[in-house]
Amino acid sequence: MSDRFQPAARLLTPFSPPPRLLMGPGPITVDPRVLRAMSAQLVGQYDPAMTQCMNDTMALYRSVFKTDNQWTLLIDGTSRAGIEAVLISLLEPGDKVLVPIFGRFGHLLCEIAERCGAEVHRIEKTWGEVFSPEEIEAAIKNVQPKLLAVVQGDTSTTMLQPLQHLGEMCERYGVLFYSDATASIGGNPFLTDDWKLDAVSVGLQKCLCGPSGSAPITLSDKAVKTIRKRRHVEAGIRNEHHKDGSGLRIASNYFDLGMIMDYWGEERLNHHTEATTMLYGARECARILLEEGVDNAIERHRIHGRAMTEGLAAMNMKLFGDQSHKMHNVVGVYIPDGVAGEAVRGSMLNDFGIEIGTSFGPLHGKIWRVGTMGYNARKDAVLQTLVALEAVLRRQGHGMMANAGVDRALAIYVEEGL
Repeated sequence: MSDRFQPAARLLTPFSPPPRLLMGPGPITVDPRVLRAMSAQLVGQYDPAMTQCMNDTMALYRSVFKTDNQWTLLIDGTSRAGIEAVLISLLEPGDKVLVPIFGRFGHLLCEIAERCGAEVHRIEKTWGEVFSPEEIEAAIKNVQPKLLAVVQGDTSTTMLQPLQHLGEMCERYGVLFYSDATASIGGNPFLTDDWKLDAVSVGLQKCLCGPSGSAPITLSDKAVKTIRKRRHVEAGIRNEHHKDGSGLRIASNYFDLGMIMDYWGEERLNHHTEATTMLYGARECARILLEEGVDNAIERHRIHGRAMTEGLAAMNMKLFGDQSHKMHNVVGVYIPDGVAGEAVRGSMLNDFGIEIGTSFGPLHGKIWRVGTMGYNARKDAVLQTLVALEAVLRRQGHGMMANAGVDRALAIYVEEGL
């Protein structure tokens, strides 16, 4: 008698992912050291070894963020979970938030803020450009928001928004300052305290050389005070000394940063079962970065990003966007006329095992995005990608000097002393 719920035989075999070199805008090839760390066995979430690991991870990420903030911790979820936790915990319905949009992920901040019930005000730039401080200041004066929410590096456009003057500006106008730095941290300068940021969220899957699934965040004292006004302790773990805040309860239980701080803090109030394997991985991502040195990692991304960028330009391809504001770790290039963009990406993947990125919105089908980030910000990965792309483009009829991209990249490496 057959069992209609018996799965097909192929479904009972282990999944074995094909070998890939991920040279798109993220995720990237994970550093093997991170994978090894994530293979360790679990311990109980209140085991002293576990709570020590949590405390150590907080300390490591203070150095990653370049901050003294006590409340530097992990949100269990992808980088979007970090964004949502910050926004839903800082914004009450009706609060004004200003979002400068220069790519897809500015629109994402708006989407999440609107779902929080905030009154969202947008200013927009053509994709491939960034905002001047003066433009953002004028919008702050006009809107008078509670929060300025800015993406630092937007992989959809490869652009890096300057932040260094915005914190002082927000402080002067009494505005909280938040940035999503998922795509940029570890590969581009980011100074939380010096730039006077109140909240930052990131992910692991770009320059931090890890998998998606954990979202490090950091919160200033000002942000913590705002969140604590909305503090709530669940029935079942609540004791007589617990007192709720005077503000509106945060609408999400899972992303309630007041409750999550109580979980990561000394009282260890139960909130959720920690994603232990991701904790191990996130800790190792920070350890690897700090062992190399943040400034050294940024310089590594600059050099390999330059080699990739100039190599692509030497292959008779036009670079996308304002190159003076490009991220170190990803470059956009226009798909050459007469070249089938998706066919090229398919050949790169299927024939060479290398992934490069397409794009979104107004750039879909117009540019490719090529990343040099995290574990893949290295010479051999850059050269392999350029060699493969030249071979594929030649078969598509794109004209260029033989070995132009690799020759230019190698010249850059000589110039940079590598």
